[in-house]
Amino acid sequence: MTPTGYTTFKVSDDVTMYKVTFKNQYKMNVAGHLFIPKNLDRSKQHSALVVGHPMGAVKEQSANVYAANMAERGFVALSLDLSFWGESEGEPRNAVALDIYAEDFSAAVDFLGTRPFVDRNRIGIIGVCGSGSFVISAAKIDPRMKAIATVSMYDMGAASRNALNHSLTLEQRKKIQEEAAEQRYVEFTGGETKYTSGTVHKLDENTDPIQREFYEFYRTARGEYTPKGGSPELTTHPTLSSNTKFMNFYPFNDIETISPRPMLFITGDKAHSKEFSEDAYKRAAEPKELVIVPNAGHVDLYDKTDLIPFDKLEGFFKTNLK
Repeated sequence: MTPTGYTTFKVSDDVTMYKVTFKNQYKMNVAGHLFIPKNLDRSKQHSALVVGHPMGAVKEQSANVYAANMAERGFVALSLDLSFWGESEGEPRNAVALDIYAEDFSAAVDFLGTRPFVDRNRIGIIGVCGSGSFVISAAKIDPRMKAIATVSMYDMGAASRNALNHSLTLEQRKKIQEEAAEQRYVEFTGGETKYTSGTVHKLDENTDPIQREFYEFYRTARGEYTPKGGSPELTTHPTLSSNTKFMNFYPFNDIETISPRPMLFITGDKAHSKEFSEDAYKRAAEPKELVIVPNAGHVDLYDKTDLIPFDKLEGFFKTNLK
C-alpha cells in the first residue's frame, strides 16, 4: 500500500508498507500496518517489532511514526489498532477491554512469528503512552516478547484511579463509578452510548495545559486522523460505561517477573506522565534502563523525530534481539 492517507507523516522511500489483518485469540480481526525495509533479504530471518498506539489513538498516528522509523533502521515493524479502535473489530466502538488489548499484542507476535522472514525468537515490543502499560501487561505472561520498550508511558490504571499527581479523591472516583454504572442501564435497554475523557474539541481560556498539549496533536493537522467509518467527534473518546474498567488495571504488579528480559523506559523531562515511567522503572527488575529526554514533553515523543531517541531504541533492540 502507499502511505498516502494512512499516516500523518512522510514514510521513507526505503520502506515498503503493507496493510495486514490477523485474528486474536477471541477470533476478532486485528488491523495492522507492516513496514519492511526494501533491501531486506526475505530468504533470511530477521528481528521484528510490534508497536502500540496511545490510548484513544489509532495506528496511523504515532505508532506508525515508530514502526516506519524502526523499519528504516532494518527492523520488520508492525503497528496495530487495538480491538474496538481504528480498523480492528470490536463493538461497541471505543470500548475499554484490558485483557483483549493485551491479547492483541500477543496476537501480533503470533502473526510476526509465523512470517518466514521473521525470527520468532527475536521479537520486541514498543508501547507508546497508554500502550506502554498494555505491553507490560502482555509481556508479563508472554515470554515471546524478548525486549520491551515504553515511550511517554501512561499507567492507565493509576491515571484512572488517582489522576495525575494523585489529584482525584476517593469520593470523586466513586462518583465516576456510579455514573458509569447507571449508564450501563441506559445502554442495556437500547439507549444512546455515551463517551468520556479523551481530547477536547476546542480551546478556551479555561483549557488546562495538558489538554492543550493533546489538542495540538489530535485536533490539528499535525496528528488528526479519523478512521474510515468513524466520526471526528468520537476520536480519542472511550465509552463512559467501560472506562471505569481501568480502575481495576494494575499493570505494574509483578513487573519484576519480566526479568531477565530487558526493559527500556523513555520519557521526557517535561512530560506530565513522567511519574509513570519512573514508577515502572523503580518496580522493574534488572536489566532495565530509564531514559529521560531533555526538553521533551509527553506528546512531543509521539511524533517529533528530532526529539525521539531512535538511536537509543535501535541500539536497545539490536543488542537484545540478537
